[in-house]
Amino acid sequence: MTEPLAEPTSPLQIADYRRFWVARFLATFATLSIVVLIGYQTYDVAREHYGMGIRDAAFMLGLLGAAQFVPLFVLTPVAGVVADRFDRRRVVLFANVIDCGIALTLAFATANGALTLPLLFALAAAHGAARVFHGPALSAIAPNIVPPALLPKAIALSSIAWQVATVVGPAVGGFLFHRSPSLPYFIAAGILLASGLLISTIRPVRAVHDGPPRHPLKQIADGFRFVRGERFLMGCITLDLFAVLLGGATAMLPVFARDILTWNGEPVGAQGLGLMRGAPAVGASLVAAWLSWKPLERNVGEKMLWAVVGFGAATIGFAFSTWFPLSLVLLALLGAADMVSVFIRNSLVQLNTPDTMRGRVSAISGLAISASNELGELQSGLAAGLLGAAGAVAFGGVGAIVVTAIWAVIFPELRKARTFAPTFLHSDTASPNNQ
Repeated sequence: MTEPLAEPTSPLQIADYRRFWVARFLATFATLSIVVLIGYQTYDVAREHYGMGIRDAAFMLGLLGAAQFVPLFVLTPVAGVVADRFDRRRVVLFANVIDCGIALTLAFATANGALTLPLLFALAAAHGAARVFHGPALSAIAPNIVPPALLPKAIALSSIAWQVATVVGPAVGGFLFHRSPSLPYFIAAGILLASGLLISTIRPVRAVHDGPPRHPLKQIADGFRFVRGERFLMGCITLDLFAVLLGGATAMLPVFARDILTWNGEPVGAQGLGLMRGAPAVGASLVAAWLSWKPLERNVGEKMLWAVVGFGAATIGFAFSTWFPLSLVLLALLGAADMVSVFIRNSLVQLNTPDTMRGRVSAISGLAISASNELGELQSGLAAGLLGAAGAVAFGGVGAIVVTAIWAVIFPELRKARTFAPTFLHSDTASPNNQ
């Protein structure tokens, strides 16, 4: 008689999760290096080829964020239904192929000196469209391949993949760009294909629905109705939307790299931009590694709120720093605080959502995250046109703290969340009839 297989004690003991982890690392490495360089090239093209001043070129970065957000806003409801109705592996592979084409287009345009602002905006929008399908499908895979008890650890480990790639991708991309501007795009294209092929080796992942199939438009409405009916989920998702929308400093990093921060008397340039984009992920990776070993278990709601306050404070400090090493440290602290908030919020959202709704809820959560990032870039660009880059970043940091204080009052469910247990999930909204 054979002995029963022991239950895994770590997500990394599960082969499918290991493939998922590596695939997410590769995709994040490639896409983040692309996004950072698109921002840098947009600012540089605006300054060099269009003769814009610093504030006008900074505003172009805001428009770049808006270009990415429009397809995200339009397609997010559809992407959530797609993630819940189709094989999630194939959806991720499809999105990776689109991003691969974007990378190759950027590579050839850069090599031939054919970059223009309209082309950069169009490619940014195409990337936003690909990412809107990639995010919900990928996020919904992890809960299907690990036991619920291991999900917080799985999310922390997944965050490590994302954060390490966020460090390495922009930094490597910046150094490769310094050597040959088209080279990082060619490399990113190959990495994206490898990531998509790896995710396709995971066993089929598709949500199981009880009862008769519902019309896709009704499924979209079900997703929004579910989130609206769960104040706890609504509080988690909208906190990220408004706090990060105001507090994001990354949109202005090309301005700091090219025209504000210097090292040895020279602007830090593309290489410095890569280091700055990677600095938040250094702090976040250290926190994620700690959380994967010793996850938070008590008073998680209060810790999430205080983490967002810390994020805002570090953002304010970065705005006023003129010493490059100190700026890197403040960005690392910003990333560490954000990692605590992301870990808690993702765990709470996933564990408070039934599997049949995870694709749609992940899409709505992804829309909030994208809105906070891309619309945050637009807000930063508009504010920079009025206040300058440093003033815009400082304004955003103050705004993040104010929003957190307001959310702690109007969503007391967040403060009352003691553990990750799905305390606030209502049985009526999770019933099969609402699928």
